[in-house]
Amino acid sequence: MSADKPDAPRAVIVISSHVARGSVGNRAAVFALETLGFPVWAVPTVILPWHPGHGRATRIVPPLDQFQALMADLERAPWLGEVGAVLSGYLGEAGQAEAVASLVAAVKARTSDAVYICDPVMGDSGGLYVPEPTAAAMRDRLMPIADIATPNRYELEWMAGAPLPDLKSVIAAALHAGPSTMLVTSAQSMMIGGTGNLLLDGTQALLAEHRLIDRPPNGLGDLTAAVYLARILSGQPPIKALQSTTAAVYEILARTAKRGGDELQLETDAQSLSHPMAMVQLRHLTHPGRDRRA
Repeated sequence: MSADKPDAPRAVIVISSHVARGSVGNRAAVFALETLGFPVWAVPTVILPWHPGHGRATRIVPPLDQFQALMADLERAPWLGEVGAVLSGYLGEAGQAEAVASLVAAVKARTSDAVYICDPVMGDSGGLYVPEPTAAAMRDRLMPIADIATPNRYELEWMAGAPLPDLKSVIAAALHAGPSTMLVTSAQSMMIGGTGNLLLDGTQALLAEHRLIDRPPNGLGDLTAAVYLARILSGQPPIKALQSTTAAVYEILARTAKRGGDELQLETDAQSLSHPMAMVQLRHLTHPGRDRRA
């Protein structure tokens, strides 16, 4: 692949967790991006045998000095011009955030229109599942420099420091979170028995809804961030990217649940990433206006 060819795919650097078994973190994001035609440079922030939700297991976090050295190598890589986007997810420790920010700056210095998408993986409805300093590093160091962020509703609630009981409060928190574009997953739905993905930018508020599936496997947020990034890099407008991303992730989720899978079965349902058939409800919500920071 040559970045000199105008029609060549642009590589994506994905920085997140790696599991030996399962479809979370880098396993989900890398598969989705490569399936959709984007070369990936994958950087593990932690190595696990499986998702911690399946039970306690060995956790290998690279020593911070070694992680920083590896990221510095990437900053000066002769192929950095191939990179069109950076996606960061789960961090193994708070100190990794600064190395991520430095790499993002290097990529943007080389390619001015490169995109940085921050998926601040830190918690869910049960609260934080990373140490608070790690969550704070994502909030304070990475969210402010992101072009797009994809928190779930509970992560946004923690970052906002207040309950977000309805769509109005979620919209208000998202508009003040930092990034110019926010895709909030697990948002409240206007559909009975549903859930939604809420997309906000400077001009529009969009809600894509589908039926709620009980006890879903992990990895939906990782997959959503990667698929949405791929759609945007492919030139889809935000409204189409939101609709097709939501449809793809919901379709894979529904098929996995029907089979009784405890992990997203991406390899079985790879076609759903490119050509989802699931129907989702798309709503245009009132945009209250964005209070842009100086």
